[in-house]
Amino acid sequence: MATATDTQATPSLQTLPGDDVRQLMWRFAERYDLAMLVQATRTVARGPVARVVAAGARNSHEWTPEKASLLPAFDESGITAAFLDPEHGGFIDGPKNLALSLIAFELSWVDAGAATSSLAGNLGLAPIHERGTPEQRDHYLALAAPPKAGESRKQVRAAFALTEPIPFVGVETGMLGGKVRVVEWKEGQEPILQVEKRGRFITNMGFANVVTAAVESDDKRLKGTCMIILEDTDPGTWDRGTPTKKLVHQLSSTRDPVLNVRVPAHRIIGGYTVKEGVIIPRYSHGEMIEAVFRRTRVTVGLMTSAKLLSAVEPVIMYARRRFRGGEGAPGTPRYELGLQQKEDVLHRLVDVWATGEASASLGFVAARLFDELDPLERQKDQIFAGRNLTGRAALKALAATQQEALELLQLSAKPPESRDQKRLDALQADPLVQFALLDSQANVLCPACKLWNTGHGANMMREAVSLMGGYGVTEDCPGFLGQKWMDAQLEATYEGPEAVQRLQLSLTMTNELFLAQYKQWIAEMGRIASRRPGTGACTLATAMKLWLWTLGHLQTATDADGSKLYHKSRQSVTFPLADALCWLLAARQFILDVLELEEKGAANPSLADGLPGFVNFFTDLCHVQSARAAGEVGRICAELVHGFNRHPAWDQASCNACYTAEELESLEGIIPGIDGSARSCSDVTEANETHPLKAGPCVNLTGLEPFTRLRAKLDGCLTGARLAKDRAAEALTKVMIPEALDYPV
Repeated sequence: MATATDTQATPSLQTLPGDDVRQLMWRFAERYDLAMLVQATRTVARGPVARVVAAGARNSHEWTPEKASLLPAFDESGITAAFLDPEHGGFIDGPKNLALSLIAFELSWVDAGAATSSLAGNLGLAPIHERGTPEQRDHYLALAAPPKAGESRKQVRAAFALTEPIPFVGVETGMLGGKVRVVEWKEGQEPILQVEKRGRFITNMGFANVVTAAVESDDKRLKGTCMIILEDTDPGTWDRGTPTKKLVHQLSSTRDPVLNVRVPAHRIIGGYTVKEGVIIPRYSHGEMIEAVFRRTRVTVGLMTSAKLLSAVEPVIMYARRRFRGGEGAPGTPRYELGLQQKEDVLHRLVDVWATGEASASLGFVAARLFDELDPLERQKDQIFAGRNLTGRAALKALAATQQEALELLQLSAKPPESRDQKRLDALQADPLVQFALLDSQANVLCPACKLWNTGHGANMMREAVSLMGGYGVTEDCPGFLGQKWMDAQLEATYEGPEAVQRLQLSLTMTNELFLAQYKQWIAEMGRIASRRPGTGACTLATAMKLWLWTLGHLQTATDADGSKLYHKSRQSVTFPLADALCWLLAARQFILDVLELEEKGAANPSLADGLPGFVNFFTDLCHVQSARAAGEVGRICAELVHGFNRHPAWDQASCNACYTAEELESLEGIIPGIDGSARSCSDVTEANETHPLKAGPCVNLTGLEPFTRLRAKLDGCLTGARLAKDRAAEALTKVMIPEALDYPV
């Protein structure tokens, strides 16, 4: 009988994947500017950053000269200017989400604190970039560019001040302690504002000279909340505060500032209007952070992905050399393989590697999606402004556009001969329709990336550290793995803790337009499975169906007390289902990235010899990750579908419904086989028992037959997953690695 996977010897992994592989998988092989940016960032990360870490700079909470020396390195390499548009001193035209994600990935490969220091400067400027007035953008963004040769000016170094000094800071971004009030407003002149801001955990505060601060009105003459620009030269108090005593990300400066300054009203980001003597900011602080965090969460997610993938080489190196210097001569298995002689070490590293690949795939597709979405969002804003659509009218227009996007999906799914091609072309050319499609995806992929990459990624970093034995928790561990594990814990809380991401997902993943595309993705996985069965796409498609059925069931079902299950406040239902979706999205994108490598890699001469091995190895990793995702989804969905029903009890009716052993014996002569079949599907009372010795009668699954069939099918779809893991583990024993890491330890 033929099987889905050929058992003959096939090409396997020869070396660890390099830039040629990554550029294809993450879709920037045609972007020379990004390739050069990656090289420049890597030089900084594995040079100055690594040397500072190796010298012990992480042992201090203070912003030291050694840490400060990294800022000029960022400037000289182009890292600082990468965020800026060309008219403000940058060198990348258009959206920069993928570019900034690649920077974060490369820096975090060595140290996430260095990545945070770079990204926090961008975060401080992001409100101005996304919602600032033209004058604000031209002034502050231009000053953020590194000074050119011969240019004598003060460079803007920015910080973003949102969180407040309340207990358990960061859990509620809607509670603002920062206050703003009007202190001077002369007739015919601009108002002067007094801003009081006590921040906590504010990154870059040790050296920032500009702060974008979220504040709330403390004056009847100023409405609502806003974000406002503060400068260190403003009259008043500019106290950088005490350093935060972090255990992690010590290469970034984090402090608790106290700011109390006077600023002109034109510092309100986005500008303002005056109506009946009241200053009305154009954007609330909530609208501002929504625009900012929606993009920057992706880069944070990729910081953890980089840690996982960076752990592969040090773990292999440690495992192979574990017994050298003791018994075993060169050429013996003990000397050459060390700990890799045992399956456990290999299989656990396969899990770490597969998680790293899937999380990177999820993060980079989200970054690319935002690069597509950004210009469409600006087009949408221009169209709405031209039609004078705001507030409810704008929401109504978006709802109409969503229906057109659904129509587009329906038309595109029909055979060419039976669809209205003219209508299809018109919908495909409509920027509002394209915006609606991508926006519905982005609203899911962004929180999913942040939640799964950092949450599950932190757990898998612990696994990577454990594979280093006691060496993993030492300061000189190769690859700084212990420090990376600790850093990952903070990344899981950045820009909203995990509960924030789960809450957003529970709302956006039920969007009709997203679910319509999700159904197309299920069909896509089925088609992939038919031609590339070894990827685990079949397993994933079944798991995706199970999740979709469960969502539909929970939206209409009630618990044992009659209370609705799927509800915003029922987080014991919505949050686990959001977690399950993340597993599916990551595994799906990993499969798509491997297929991209297989399709495009043949055209790259430098990959000619190694491409089959890379494709085969990554295919097995896909299968491993799809099986793990399916297992998680199956467990979560089964708990949610069955777990809120009350288990039957042994009441009188239940006891009377049981067969007795004597009854079955007497019926066996009349109905041969009834004894065995009844015992397999019914409750049977043995002699001297009032009922079987268990919690209650077997649960009645009436109405849940589709779920039980899918669940059983999913278990069967796991066939071959462990064989794929065996092959991937075997490849780890043969892959060539350098004699030493390319950065100091």
